[in-house]
Amino acid sequence: MTAKRRIVVIGAGGFAREVRWLLREMSRENWDFRGFVVSDLSSLGAHDSREAVIGDLAWLHENRGEFDALAIGVGTPGPRAKLAAELEPQFGPEYWPSLIHPSVRFDSGTCEIGHGVILCAGVIGTVNIRLEPFSMVNLLCTLGHEAQIGRASALNPTVNISGGVEIGPGVLVGTGAQILQYLKVGEGAVVGAGAVVTKDVPPGETVVGSPAKPLRRA
Repeated sequence: MTAKRRIVVIGAGGFAREVRWLLREMSRENWDFRGFVVSDLSSLGAHDSREAVIGDLAWLHENRGEFDALAIGVGTPGPRAKLAAELEPQFGPEYWPSLIHPSVRFDSGTCEIGHGVILCAGVIGTVNIRLEPFSMVNLLCTLGHEAQIGRASALNPTVNISGGVEIGPGVLVGTGAQILQYLKVGEGAVVGAGAVVTKDVPPGETVVGSPAKPLRRA
């Protein structure tokens, strides 16, 4: 039996717990979950797993010999990107494995999966897909040919990404949204739950509805 790899999950909320479950599902990888680490111990809330929190980010630097790998268990692009930018200079790519549920399907011969990527149960991709570092694809999403998912972007459950779609860095795509073929979603944009995107989305824009249109703000 291969030696267990000790891993710490950053975050302690619902998605962090889902990442812990993902590690258990990846039985062939033989992960040893050490605990959750959070940015600020004083900000732990009612929905956080306090009993499994082992420290704040300083713990990582003080206990480098206690773990072999890290994963970001935060499902929102902004905080994911901030954590990655803060920690990657101190902990290089070798600390950030790609975590891929055994049920995920894609053409490994033509797809590029960056470090720190998380692919949850039931994700189906096809060919020539590129997932930039620290991006996350949640349950039951589909990714078409030549789709590109930017750094630290997050696809919520049951999102459908058509062929040739380019998702920029730090994008949030809400549950059940669909993005049609060869469109681009700019950096930091938000696609609302259930939206059907039929046109390019500019950087920083929030779009909702079917067909998706810019969100009107009061």
